[in-house]
Parts: sequence; C-alpha cells; structure tokens
Amino acid sequence: MTQLQTILEPILDDLSFVDEKLKDFSQSSDLPSLDKLLKHVFASKGKRARPALTILASGFHPHDKSNVITMAAAVEMLHVATLIHDDTVDEADTRRGRITISSGWGDRIAVLVGDYVFAASATFVCDTGDIQVIRRFSETIMELSRGELQEISLSGNVDGNISEYLQRIYFKTGSLFATSGESGARLSGADIGIVRILTDYSRKIGTAFQIIDDILDFEADEISLGKPVGSDLLNGIVTLPTIFAMEDNNIQNLVRRYFEEGKHETILEELVNLIRESNAINRAQEYAENLSREARESLTRLPANRSRESLEELTHFIVRRIS
Repeated sequence: MTQLQTILEPILDDLSFVDEKLKDFSQSSDLPSLDKLLKHVFASKGKRARPALTILASGFHPHDKSNVITMAAAVEMLHVATLIHDDTVDEADTRRGRITISSGWGDRIAVLVGDYVFAASATFVCDTGDIQVIRRFSETIMELSRGELQEISLSGNVDGNISEYLQRIYFKTGSLFATSGESGARLSGADIGIVRILTDYSRKIGTAFQIIDDILDFEADEISLGKPVGSDLLNGIVTLPTIFAMEDNNIQNLVRRYFEEGKHETILEELVNLIRESNAINRAQEYAENLSREARESLTRLPANRSRESLEELTHFIVRRIS
C-alpha cells in the first residue's frame, strides 16, 4: 500500500464503490465517441482526495452510505471537469502523464466534454435530495469559475499580496475541499456543530494542498509533476513562493521583466533557481504546515474514531507529499 492508501484504509471499500460509479458514468452516454473521451478522462484515478474527504467526514454519525458515496462521486466529477477546462485554458499537453483532451482532440471538444461532466456531477448531487447540499454544490461551481477568472485577470501582475492569493486559492481549490467535507457531514445527519468543524477543517487542508502544489511547481521534476517546472510563472501566475521571493527587489524586477519581455526561457530558468535558493520555499512550506496544524487541532472537538484518525493523518500527508 502507498502512504495515502494506508491512511484511507478504513474507507477503501467505499472508495471502490465511488470508482465503480465513475466507471459506470464513463460508459453511460450511448454515444461511443463521448464514452471514449470519458474513459480517457477517468482512467487516471489521481489521489481521490476530495471523495475520500466526503466519506471520512461522514464518519461521525450513523447513516445510509448510498447518498455519501453518490456525493463523493459528484465531487470527483466536478474536480475532473475543472481539470479539463483548466488544461484547455492553460494549453497543457499532458495531465498525470496522459495527453489532455484539448491536446488530443482539440479545444472545442474539451470544452464540451468538461461541460458534460460538470452537468452530470450536478445530477448526482440532486440524487442526494438534500437542498442545502445541492445549493452549496452550485455555489462551489460559481466559486471555482470565479477563482479561474481571478487568476486570468491577474495574469502577469507582480503586485499581488498574500491576502489576494489566499482568496484566489480558496475559490480555486479550498472551496471544493470545504464542500467535500461539509456535504459528507451533512448527508450523514451529523450535528451542525460537527458539520462546521469538518467544513473548516476541509477548507484549511484544501488551502494547504494548493500551497504545496504551488511549491511543487518549483521543487518537483517534470515527470512527477506531469507538467513543466515553473509552469505557473509560464502562465503568468504568481503564487506564494514567488510572493515571498519578490520581497527581494531584484527578484521582483526579474519577474516583472519576465512578464513584460515575452517570457524568455532563460529568464524562467534563472527565476526558478533564484526562488529555490531563497527562503521563499521554506516559508511557503511553513505556511502550509501551520494551516495543516490548525486543521488537525480542530479535530480534537470530534469523537475519537477511525475517521478522525485518518483525517488527522491526512493533514500530515498533504504537507509532506512530493507530487
């Protein structure tokens, strides 16, 4: 077992039911060309962090698992739909070592497939019959879109600050994590106090997850990343390591020059090296670890059980992962 599989061992059977739902969905359209595309998209399982969070958050109140598993599938479908659109906007060639829909079949097909998966995820949520969960899921789709629009509107802007960055990554990543945890807790019938604790926990680990992603954009290699090192800067995106590094005026001026002079490869290489050599990576890592610790401490108000143990271990995994 991998480290993540060990953490999620109590819910592996439930996650296998989620995978079955996703597999069934990927061959349910009655349109062979669409099924082929959906099978390609869902063939890579990724970490399944969001559906795992939905299931673990349901572990504090007795319940019928069917709605929770349906919701877990829905949040993964929503996540996958956003990846399809993100790859199209970013003109990415690969995702998790596989060609993207936009690269292999073109942007028009990618947008339509992403829309199809978005809409299908909403039908799954409707099947839960919980109006609060349905509303929160709809709000999450709006927030995800807002995060992407905010990222595009700020492309190439070197004047961003931590507050703006945190808001942007909440919309981009933290929002869906928060909804994953909140929906699992709500659908289990848990007390509102428990729902709020798990929502806050999920938002914090989602934010930490994105910060670590942004660190890995500088620290990991292209094979483990599945995309070029420094791709955030290549796409005009300023993340927490760069924000910290730009406290050095020389680095800030070089970032500005990179954006203004056409993103030359040699400047990007220099920037990646300078940011690696600065203390910016360590500071960003510490920021993520503080969020992770706060999330873990919030769990002390929940009953001790296997779900809580896994949620505690997940806070460590998220800030220590290497890809």
